Amino acid sequence: MRSVNTTCVSQRRRFIGAAASLFVLAHGPVVAQPVARKVWRIGFLGAGNRPPDAAPPAALRLALRDLGYVDGENIVFVGRWAESRPERLPAVAAELAALKVDLIVTFGWKSANALHQLSSNIPIVFVGSGDPVATGLTASFSRPGGNVTGVSDQSEVLSSKRLELLKEAVPQAARIAVLWNADDLAMSLRYKEVARAASVLQVSLQPLGVREPEDFDSAFAAMRSDPPDALVLLTDLLTNLNRRRVLEFAAERQMPTMYEYAPDIDEMYRRAAVYVDRIVKGALPAELPVEQPAKFYLLLNLKTAKALGLTVPQSLLLRADEAIS
Repeated sequence: MRSVNTTCVSQRRRFIGAAASLFVLAHGPVVAQPVARKVWRIGFLGAGNRPPDAAPPAALRLALRDLGYVDGENIVFVGRWAESRPERLPAVAAELAALKVDLIVTFGWKSANALHQLSSNIPIVFVGSGDPVATGLTASFSRPGGNVTGVSDQSEVLSSKRLELLKEAVPQAARIAVLWNADDLAMSLRYKEVARAASVLQVSLQPLGVREPEDFDSAFAAMRSDPPDALVLLTDLLTNLNRRRVLEFAAERQMPTMYEYAPDIDEMYRRAAVYVDRIVKGALPAELPVEQPAKFYLLLNLKTAKALGLTVPQSLLLRADEAIS
């Protein structure tokens, strides 16, 4: 009897020990598991054509990587493009918002406005949308007040500066044509600034607002029948898509032309990455002041100037970032 009892006790102890071991094995790994990191879904809305890699601009992605965001690990990008058809922006914006992104970065006023009209909840970081206050994107520069903030391109101020630079390069220009997308509020605000600068510089303007690709033919016809001394092109998606036609027309007419004197777009995207970082860490777009760029890029085509018989003043050459000769 004594040996039987000892055997039973021993077996019982082994069973309890085995059960305890199984309990430790079953619950031990749960304690040791690391907490899963949040994977941020960053949307990008573009008005132009979808790039081959279907990725947001490289400057934005690289800047976010420098801030510690690794694609596929703690961040994923979700891009949608209107394929150079601005009328599609509201639908494409809605499609992007439906993908449950945490934040959306976009370029240009029309894209930012499409998102702004769509949602008051998804944080939106814009790049180069003109004056966000005048166009209704934000309440002010210092306190945007809603779900939209970002990096303005000071386009209205720069528009008057472009006219000033053109007048400096072509001092004899008394009548200057201005070609812009009249269907874009941000572009129309740029034109108004050009008009103000024209009165100060004592030059007259030939306003040529376009809304559709077909309107460029009418603008060219107007300049042929009543030739201006020079041309200023305000660049947006519409005018950019038709830039070759404008370039060919200007070359045909031997017309001095001012295109864009603009901020460094890559630098603006790098600054936008900082906004993304701050927002995903808890900052509210409403409290993040709109940033204005301090770095601008001026390119002079001296080869064209020579062909037109123009002598570019030294004061302008010294300000140029690049000169094509």
